Amino acid sequence: MVASDTTDSALDGVKVMVIDDSKTIRRTAETLLKKAGCEVVTAIDGFEALAKITDQNPDVIFIDIMMPRLDGYQTCALIKKNKTYRNTPVILLTSKDGLFDRARGRIVGSDRYLTKPFTKDELLNAIKEHLAVEQ
Repeated sequence: MVASDTTDSALDGVKVMVIDDSKTIRRTAETLLKKAGCEVVTAIDGFEALAKITDQNPDVIFIDIMMPRLDGYQTCALIKKNKTYRNTPVILLTSKDGLFDRARGRIVGSDRYLTKPFTKDELLNAIKEHLAVEQ
């Protein structure tokens, strides 16, 4: 049996962007993802994220829905409207789990919806699912 904190080589070098105004959520996700071998880029809101996306070119993007200035829905829509990034998987993070919220996420182009608090497995499986990495 392999220890659970060993690096998951399937995710080595995968660049993940985490956009959340909560320092705790950013740090938690960053720690879990780095332990799995991912390269992590963080942003505190949609504006900072949009400025970093072109430089960083992430493989997967996690976005919190509830953020000041530019919320997760608006940020997702802007990413998906860009030809270069429209195929980049965008996973919405939220504490809201309503049908309306999920539907709105689909409308703006999100690829998945993850409810907070998320587990390490949920986070890693979401990446694997969208990068077609064998589990």
